[in-house]
Amino acid sequence: MTMLSVENLSLHYGAAQALRGVSVAALTGEVTCVLGRNGVGKTSLLRAVAGHRPISGGSILFDGQDIARLKPFERAALGIAYVPQGREIFPLLTVRENLETGFAPLRRGERRIPDEVFELFPVLKSMLGRRGGDLSGGQQQQLAIGRALVTRPRLLVLDEPTEGIQPSIIKDIGRAIAYLRERKSMAILLVEQYFDFARELADRFVVMERGEIVQHGNRSALEGDDVRQRLAL
Repeated sequence: MTMLSVENLSLHYGAAQALRGVSVAALTGEVTCVLGRNGVGKTSLLRAVAGHRPISGGSILFDGQDIARLKPFERAALGIAYVPQGREIFPLLTVRENLETGFAPLRRGERRIPDEVFELFPVLKSMLGRRGGDLSGGQQQQLAIGRALVTRPRLLVLDEPTEGIQPSIIKDIGRAIAYLRERKSMAILLVEQYFDFARELADRFVVMERGEIVQHGNRSALEGDDVRQRLAL
């Protein structure tokens, strides 16, 4: 089932065009990976999906509904959870309080932290009373993903979750994403520069250059050298 369908998307920052006719889909039970070097428009695409940047043209459909004019909180209420680059946790709030900020789009009766969050990231349970700013970068990334999962998303949008993270936690995050995919209840849209991480997880991929999609395919196409060479240019 196609949960997200982005068609012919354009986005501007003033006079500068960041996205040109970008089309990408995310299916339930699959990971769609957006690859590309720095500055090619990957983050702009995710911000457009999450509602953090207005689009100039094209369409964004979520579960068949046009969401291009909806505010970020309205998209969150529909089931879109966004984990931004840089994590953006609240440093002065405790881990528990950071997780509870995910309650905002939920009905009152749903406002609890799912056990699944602590099963995927056990370290968070042992640090519930610690301030978010006191956690390591990897622990903050786990917290940011955990906060997104509190919202019970149907689409999980992740912007470079491995950036600046130690290898052991990269493996933990990879296992968590693989588990969420196998659960078959959500679609995952993942921006990544770490090629090997993307190759292990992606069911489908697109490669961006200068705000455009220049290559796309399924998992098998990532086994060759074409994509890796393009990212190394």
